[in-house]
Amino acid sequence: MALYEHVFLARQDLAQAQVDGLAEEATKIIEANDGKVTRTETWGLKSLAYPIQKNRKAHYVMLHVDAPGTVVEELERQTRINEDVIRYMTIRVDEHEEGPSIMMRKNERDSKRRSRDDD
Repeated sequence: MALYEHVFLARQDLAQAQVDGLAEEATKIIEANDGKVTRTETWGLKSLAYPIQKNRKAHYVMLHVDAPGTVVEELERQTRINEDVIRYMTIRVDEHEEGPSIMMRKNERDSKRRSRDDD
């Protein structure tokens, strides 16, 4: 099976519980088609570079997927139908990164920087 990273952006007016529900829904689609999600990361509500469908911010979620290509086709088809998802991207990778992703490490680095500036 191939390894993929699937990132989607959910509308800004959704609650965090609804965003988690979208991630669970994507996980169910993958697992129902003989794939598996090895990790789910929620990056939080972030500003967009430009407005998309009148949204200036979006909830970012990344899934590490281990599945055949047909599963990714079905996942993208279901994601395209969902009105709460404003953008998505799936890329094939050679291996999944160990530990937190670069987006999660950025948050840790920023919080350390802020605490150092407060001293």
